[in-house]
Amino acid sequence: MSDAIAALPQQNVLVTVEEGIAWVSLNRPGKRNAINPGIVFEMNKVLDALEETDAVKCVVMTGSGEAFSAGMDLKEYFREPDAGEPIARERLNRANSAWQWRRLMYYPKPTIAMVNGWCFGGAFQFLCACDLAVSADEATFGLSEINWGIIPAGIVTKSVAAALQQRKAMYYIMTGDTFDGKEAEKIGLVNFSVPKAEMVDKVKSIAKKLMEKNPHVLRACKVGYHYTREMSWDMAAEYLGSKIDATKFRDPEQGAVKGMSQFLDEKSYRPGLGAYKRD
Repeated sequence: MSDAIAALPQQNVLVTVEEGIAWVSLNRPGKRNAINPGIVFEMNKVLDALEETDAVKCVVMTGSGEAFSAGMDLKEYFREPDAGEPIARERLNRANSAWQWRRLMYYPKPTIAMVNGWCFGGAFQFLCACDLAVSADEATFGLSEINWGIIPAGIVTKSVAAALQQRKAMYYIMTGDTFDGKEAEKIGLVNFSVPKAEMVDKVKSIAKKLMEKNPHVLRACKVGYHYTREMSWDMAAEYLGSKIDATKFRDPEQGAVKGMSQFLDEKSYRPGLGAYKRD
């Protein structure tokens, strides 16, 4: 284990690393892993530590116990900070935004959300910020804010609007109805839903597939996707043209050269059936 990971508090957030995969678990099972200031500030440290640990190739986000996360802790994240100093409240909000979407969405290593149970409200923010998501069929999802008189704020509504078609997003935002993992896959909130007993193996298989890819190019792919979503077609064409040139120039593996040679000259692989052979 790296010094950076060894120095983590391992209280509100647990981290283990196995075969290149960092398993990151929100660790408040008695509170269904509701997000409090402890989770917020520890998670920022976790993402820093995992980024600088070369042995970590892929990050899996999940929850301890029977929940992924019940969303924001109403007492510790809202009521208590609201009664304190405004500057401290603002600092907490900045730190929460930092890990839940500003950092996680553009994280330099591939990320997978593993939804093992309850997933509500604020949990949608980092669920949608992860690159991919796998759910247990038995998981329960919900945007229950309407039921207690508020809107899905933070960046929850934006996250849901980005992930789901309008009719589905509006239905669950306006009714507060819950749905299971199978429905989450059907509406596009997660990539796959499987029986809970099969979930870890499914996540491992996806993580191993991602770790076979060129990490520099993989990082460029995800960043390019997120940026171009907000661009016009002309701007996207210019950006992606520059991005592919920069990727070729900065890639330490020189993957484009290897891939082209192995396909055209050596006839040793087919791009549609797998990745080029990395050294």
